[in-house]
Amino acid sequence: MNKPPNIIFILIDDLGWRDLSCYGSSFYETPNLDRLAGEGMKFTDAYASCPVCSPTRASLLSGKYPARVGVTQWIGGHAVGKLCDVPYIHFLPSSERSLATALRDGGYQTWHVGKWHLGGKTTWPERHGFDVNIGGCGWGSPQQGYFSPWGIETLPDGPKGQYLTDAITDAAVKQIEGRDHTKPFFLNLWHYAVHTPIQAPEALVEKYRAKAARLGLKEEDAIEEGEYLPCLHLQPNRVMRRRFQSDPVYAAMIESLDTSIGRVLHTLAAEGIADDTLVVFKSDNGGLATAESSPTCNAPLSEGKGWMYEGGNRVCQIARWPHVIPVGTVSSEPTTTPDWYPTLLEVAGLPLDPAQHVDGKSLLPLLRGARDERGAIFWHYPHYSNQGGTPAAAVRDGDWKLIEFFEDGHQELYNLREDIGETNDRGSSEPDILRTLTEKLHAWQHEIEALFPKVNHRYVPPVPESGVDAAEV
Repeated sequence: MNKPPNIIFILIDDLGWRDLSCYGSSFYETPNLDRLAGEGMKFTDAYASCPVCSPTRASLLSGKYPARVGVTQWIGGHAVGKLCDVPYIHFLPSSERSLATALRDGGYQTWHVGKWHLGGKTTWPERHGFDVNIGGCGWGSPQQGYFSPWGIETLPDGPKGQYLTDAITDAAVKQIEGRDHTKPFFLNLWHYAVHTPIQAPEALVEKYRAKAARLGLKEEDAIEEGEYLPCLHLQPNRVMRRRFQSDPVYAAMIESLDTSIGRVLHTLAAEGIADDTLVVFKSDNGGLATAESSPTCNAPLSEGKGWMYEGGNRVCQIARWPHVIPVGTVSSEPTTTPDWYPTLLEVAGLPLDPAQHVDGKSLLPLLRGARDERGAIFWHYPHYSNQGGTPAAAVRDGDWKLIEFFEDGHQELYNLREDIGETNDRGSSEPDILRTLTEKLHAWQHEIEALFPKVNHRYVPPVPESGVDAAEV
C-alpha cells in the first residue's frame, strides 16, 4: 500500500440489526447496501458499545469504552426508577485525542457531515479535529422535523420541503467532489436517520403502505402491549413491542437512506476513487422496537434500543475496501465500536499515540480475511432508557454472554450461537461459566472505575389505575 486510502465512516442512528435486506428483512428494501455487503464484508456479530447513541459516538472517536470516557448516557438524558441516576459527562472531553485529530495530524482532510450529539458548541466537531462541520450540533434528532426548514445551525435550510437525508448526502457528495486531490480524506458521515421523528417523503410512504397491504401486514396486529416502563417520568406508559416489520413510514426512511448511500458510492466511482476508499457502514445502537411508536422489529433478537439484550447492542456492520477486503465475505467474529479507532489508524499507516489509552483492537487482520478473535467485549449502562431497559452491564466472551441487572443484581447467561434470541437462561446449568464471566465483568468494571446507581429510597411503585404519581428524585 503506497498511498493511504480515503476513509468514509457511515454511522446510522437507531438502525436495527435486521433492518437491511441483506440482514434478513423481507419488508425493507436496501439494494445499495446489499450490494455494498456483496462487494466487501458483512459482520453478523458486530456490536455497538452502548444501547443508546451518544456513548457509542464518543466510543468511536476515542477508541475507548463509554464508561472509561465518562459518556454513559445519551446526552441530555436523565431518568430514575427503583434506582437513582448516575452522573455522566455531557460532552466529548477535549482531553480525548479523537480519531479525526489523529488522522488530520497524519495528513488527512477531515470532514464531519450530519448528526453530532456530543455536546454544546465548545465541543462541536471542529473542536475535535474536523476541518469541516456540516450539520453537527448538540441535537440528538431533527427537532423541527426532517423536512426543510429544519433549523439546524450548522446546516442551512434547503428549499421548503427538502428531505434532510437528501441534504446531508448533497453535502457529503460536494465535499468528495471538491476535495484536495493531493491528500486522502476522512468523511465522518453520521446521518440523523432513522431516529425519530419517523418521517419520510410521501411517495415512498405510499409505496410501502401498498406493500404492507399486499403482504397482509396490519398495523393493528403489529404492536403488543407489555409491562409498565420502569423509569418514573414515563409511567404509566407501557412497553409496546413490535412483532414484525410493517411500518410504511420507517420503511420509506430506510429506502431513502439506502438511496443516499448509493449516491455517495456512485460519486466515488465517478471520481475514480472507489478502489482507493475504505467504506464502513454501522449503526450506533439497536433498532427502536419497544417504545416511541416502536417503528421496527429486531426479531429474532430480543428487545431493542435501550436494552442490554442483543436487540439493543447487536447492529449491522459492513466494510468495503477493494483489493484488500475479500469480496462477498461474512464474518461472525464479535467486534465492537471502539475497535474502529485503532483499525482506521492502522489502515492509514499511522501509529497510536502512546498517551491515548485504547480499548479497541484493530480489525485489519480480520478485514484482510484472517481469522482473528477479538476477545471479550463489555458493556456498562448504569441508566434507565426511554425504551424500557433498566440499568445493567454485560460481557460477551466467545459464544457466551452474561447480563447483570443492577435493580436486583440478578444475572442471565446465554449461549448466543445456540440461542440468538436469549430465551434460555443457562446460569443454573453452567455455574462455572457464570462465575468466570462474572469475575471478568467485575474486574473490568473495577479497572475502568465504573459508576453504579444507588437505591432510590423515595421510589414509590406506580399505581396507574388510581392516578397516583410516583415520587422522583
